[in-house]
Amino acid sequence: MKKEGVVPGATAAATPATVAAPAAGGGDAAAIAAGDALFKGNCAQCHAVNEQVVGPALAGISKRRPITWLIPWVKNSSKVVASGDEYAVALFNKFNKQQMPSFALSDKEITSIIAYVTSEEGKASTVATAGVTAGNAAATDGQEAGGAEAGAGKYVDILLIVLVVVLIVLVVTLVIIGNLMKDVLRGRKDLDGRDVEILEQRFDWGKLYRSPMLRGIVGVVFALVLLYEGVQSVMAVGLTQGYQPTQPIAFSHKLHAGEHQINCAYCHTSVYKSKSANIPSANICMNCHSQIKTESPEIKKIYRAIERKQPIQWVRIHNLPDLAYFNHSQHTQVAGLQCQTCHGPIQNMEVVYQYSALTMGWCINCHREMPLNTKDNKYYDNLVKLHDTKNAGAPFTVSSNGGTECSKCHY
Repeated sequence: MKKEGVVPGATAAATPATVAAPAAGGGDAAAIAAGDALFKGNCAQCHAVNEQVVGPALAGISKRRPITWLIPWVKNSSKVVASGDEYAVALFNKFNKQQMPSFALSDKEITSIIAYVTSEEGKASTVATAGVTAGNAAATDGQEAGGAEAGAGKYVDILLIVLVVVLIVLVVTLVIIGNLMKDVLRGRKDLDGRDVEILEQRFDWGKLYRSPMLRGIVGVVFALVLLYEGVQSVMAVGLTQGYQPTQPIAFSHKLHAGEHQINCAYCHTSVYKSKSANIPSANICMNCHSQIKTESPEIKKIYRAIERKQPIQWVRIHNLPDLAYFNHSQHTQVAGLQCQTCHGPIQNMEVVYQYSALTMGWCINCHREMPLNTKDNKYYDNLVKLHDTKNAGAPFTVSSNGGTECSKCHY
């Protein structure tokens, strides 16, 4: 389900299921694993365990504050500060009155995050400049693989260029040798009339031009090219694959999602729970950029938008027609698809462009090939049995469950 063998920095921090799912109970290991996913999906943009980033280092937090204080702080820190809590007010003032976002996490989820933080105390860590801890093995491996592929492609291009240059040099050399040989032969006295005629003969381009066969071949090729281009133009009406508009603010997904491995859901907060993956508000940008690169000309554009109380006029890139229904949460949360399945290697894009065709045929082909995860889901038990009986072990795909019916997307 991953494109080009690339695992996104944006989504590698936690799979869709673990980002939205409650922390698993039943043991310290399970709580720590759940806390790891929740920490990377919600906290790692501003906090590290053993180093200060945008916010304070979290090592020893369970000793500094009781869990009964930490839970309300994570859920609504501004409320705790407003209550006059001495520790909260001091912390708020120490970090330049930077407001920590409120998180709709359960008590169990917050407890699992604390368990993860406690397990990581004292371990060496590398902190990214935007406040993201490095060490996401899946994302790193994916990026290294992508880099290796890019490097291999670069060498292939260089090799092809060298071969073309060598061929051109060979052709020029042969022409020069041919001319020199003609000059030598012209200086000989023992050539008869036939030899001289061959030596002095010239290619008759006019005869070639007047050839009916050549004219017919050229005419047919020209007609086929026109026909092909015409069909391609008609078929491409309404398609915007490769569309790459200039945005009002130069936001780099390569920097944020790739190098700093910021989870997609941190900015696109509804991608796992709503029909649409919302455009992030300027307030989300300010969670980091109230303290990071504050003098950047691009960041100042965000400040101006906030001061003027005007939304940033982002240019929409991926735009399905109104006649088609698409639900992000159904694909990311339920199906567990990575963002790259549709959006391509987003973590490598300086400027985002439409990677996939997003046509009806493209969607249908995916539904025909994509297997459904029916494990431990009793809803599918009878459907899978009927499918296996009729289709002799063929995979149970989205199409097998009615995913190619017109009413699934058009109603």
